[in-house]
Amino acid sequence: MSHAKSRSKKAVPAASRTGKRTSRKRTPARAPAAQRPSHRPVDVLSSEVGGAGLGEVIAHFTSKVPSVEERMAQGKALRKKTPHARHAEYRPARDREDPVDILEAQATTRLKDLVPVRYARMLASPFAFLRGSAAVMAADLARTPTSGLVVQACGDMHVANFGVFATAERNLVFGINDFDETLPGPWEWDLKRLAASAVVAGRFLGADRALCEDAAQAVVRSYRKRMREYAEMGHLAVWYSRIDERAVLDALSPEARIGAERIMNKARQRNHLQVLEKMTEIVDDAHRIVEQAPLVVRATVTEDGHPVGQAVDTAFQDYLGSLGEERKLLLRRYRIADVARKVVGVGSVGTRCWIVLMTGNGEDDPLFLQYKEAQPSVLAPYVRAPGWSNQGQRVVVGQRIIQGAPDILLGWGRSIRGSDFYVRQLRDMKGGVDFEPGVTKARNLPEYAKLCGWALALAHAKSSDPAVLAGYLGKKEELDEAIAKFARSYADQTERDHHALEKAAKAKRIAVAQVEGED
Repeated sequence: MSHAKSRSKKAVPAASRTGKRTSRKRTPARAPAAQRPSHRPVDVLSSEVGGAGLGEVIAHFTSKVPSVEERMAQGKALRKKTPHARHAEYRPARDREDPVDILEAQATTRLKDLVPVRYARMLASPFAFLRGSAAVMAADLARTPTSGLVVQACGDMHVANFGVFATAERNLVFGINDFDETLPGPWEWDLKRLAASAVVAGRFLGADRALCEDAAQAVVRSYRKRMREYAEMGHLAVWYSRIDERAVLDALSPEARIGAERIMNKARQRNHLQVLEKMTEIVDDAHRIVEQAPLVVRATVTEDGHPVGQAVDTAFQDYLGSLGEERKLLLRRYRIADVARKVVGVGSVGTRCWIVLMTGNGEDDPLFLQYKEAQPSVLAPYVRAPGWSNQGQRVVVGQRIIQGAPDILLGWGRSIRGSDFYVRQLRDMKGGVDFEPGVTKARNLPEYAKLCGWALALAHAKSSDPAVLAGYLGKKEELDEAIAKFARSYADQTERDHHALEKAAKAKRIAVAQVEGED
């Protein structure tokens, strides 16, 4: 007998048989008690389901989150262990390592012919020394008090490591622009180094003690107040926050605004076509990078004797593997036209850095990529942080956390010689303050320092809990004054260290190149 025939025939109401409607309502059959839904919905993510315990991932995403007020209270409680006043402390340790020894140790991993260029740039002023000696200050900061709160630290925070750059939508934003030393670490290290750099930069520009003090306090005050704002915002709102052009101009006085507008207008002009005009010449109907030895060199082989073409092939294969498919599609439309080694920055001098000129839809569609070696962070000896199999990836991931609008072509890889690197666009509407005595107005330094403090607060809020940080920072100015005092002391230390480097140069302990210029 078929299954269909085995069904019992259902009774059809008379009204249905005659086509007439009936007012009688049908009462649905009542489910057995065991099948009836309970009045309380079943929590499908709770441990009651199946009697099994939660996995670590679900346990995290279903755990109770303390309120903003509770998390602020947690931060405030940390002041008992590390009072604000303790952040004023700086005394060089009795066993403090010779700063020149630290720089010489770094030099062993760098290109020997470029190390004298690094020393030459660092000798220019105490401010230049500070910029190039992140490793020296990291060793000193490691001995200072901390609250125990960790962020994605920049690792080389100073007033010259900020600027404007373009988002993917081609809008200008202000923020941190150097991430070579980024690693999870205490927030205090970034803030103290930034405040100290404001004092050192102020002295370099000819500012008096009071103005330098104002600049250092402006850094901390801005950081503290902005962190409280971020503590009240949603997590996505913080992540999407940017300090755009309008926000920068609105935060400045009329005089400082004029300078900011000039920097932004100049940044808009610093595109790949501008670099093409500045850094290349026409040779046999094609653009070639102009040499300026030892700063720009069109080498045919690497330091290890590998043909540059072979080295570029290996590097590009690895680099492409770090990009998303949509970025690969874009990059594959370009062709390599020329390659050259280039010296950049102050602290980075001696690391392996190359620029690649590519052409796309004709000669007026250039793309300049910068390949830069990534060595272990200067913070690494002093923090417990996850190990990275590739230091270039460390830099890229850190930048993506810290920076609200990272370069769309940011990626990493490993070279033919086994060194790690990361890749970014050489110039893409980037600009910043040039700290030049007699040109840069020292009286505007506190306003600029305020912007830097704001940008640092945003960077730290993206990688940590801004509510806990805001609770520790508090509303009063005690912390501002304490870190400003530290900044003055460390500015004095920087001058002593710069003098030690001068003595090493005079004694012929180190070789110093006779070159000028800086990227």
